[in-house]
Amino acid sequence: MEIFLDTADISLIEKYKDFVDGVTTNPSILSKQGSVDVKDVVLKISKLVDGPISVEVISSDFDGMVTEGENLAKIHSNVCVKLPCTFDGLKACKALSNKGIATNLTLCFSVPQAMMAAKCGATYVSPFIGRIDDIGQDGINLIADIVEVYDVYGFETKVLSASVRNINHFIQAAMAGSDAITLPEKVLEQVFVHPLTDIGLKKFMSDWSKLKGK
Repeated sequence: MEIFLDTADISLIEKYKDFVDGVTTNPSILSKQGSVDVKDVVLKISKLVDGPISVEVISSDFDGMVTEGENLAKIHSNVCVKLPCTFDGLKACKALSNKGIATNLTLCFSVPQAMMAAKCGATYVSPFIGRIDDIGQDGINLIADIVEVYDVYGFETKVLSASVRNINHFIQAAMAGSDAITLPEKVLEQVFVHPLTDIGLKKFMSDWSKLKGK
């Protein structure tokens, strides 16, 4: 499973660069960094991580999305253009995919949306686990359903689990067969931690200190 870091914070990407396969961003994430120079951010990320860098369009209409997508793709070969799972977004996905531009269909909340993304040639589709949970449905079930449908029809689009709120989401998405996952730092840092590891390490060091004392 590919693991992406969901951030535009260069210091965080530097910290975790050895453990992630790529980076995902969106307008909200970029705004938190106080930067509107997308090209500058993308080029800085590309020097740290040699993998997909998802960058989202701002336009909501077909023509605007295609133009933006083409311009974003020119920044770096690793750019993966993020588009919304809307009518125009799907049309733009097909147009960009036909030009060999990688795409990531975001804000996906249903199997039919995921199917259309795949039929339009999306590189990735990003179902939102946490936001599905928020409305009383099961986000992990959605991941499993999309994975199953893609397997049945042989779609090449990769399922990228997004809106991951906790380490259980990470584990369950992996078990459901998600091809990729994007994690905020608060979840990624939990991947490296387990209380029993800390307890065991403390015990080893304590025993070693006692041995040296003898």
